[in-house]
Amino acid sequence: MYLDAAKKQEIFEKYGKSNTDTGSAESQIALFSYRISHLTEHMKLNRKDYSTERALTNLVGKRRALLNYLKDRDIERYRAIVKELGLRK
Repeated sequence: MYLDAAKKQEIFEKYGKSNTDTGSAESQIALFSYRISHLTEHMKLNRKDYSTERALTNLVGKRRALLNYLKDRDIERYRAIVKELGLRK
């Protein structure tokens, strides 16, 4: 399994306020980014897997919505998470 409980705890600890902080926008964006990168690698090998393609599109949309929310509420937190995850070129 690519995403076990220990990996989730590590992501939440690094990007959230604590390892149990699963609700903050930063921790959710980081988790979505990890899942998106995993599914992107899967799609490179399995081009005709349309259900995974749809799931990937939905995840990107959810991440975008969270980023927009964060940008509207607190621009500094938005800039910090974008820089830390390397989402913009």
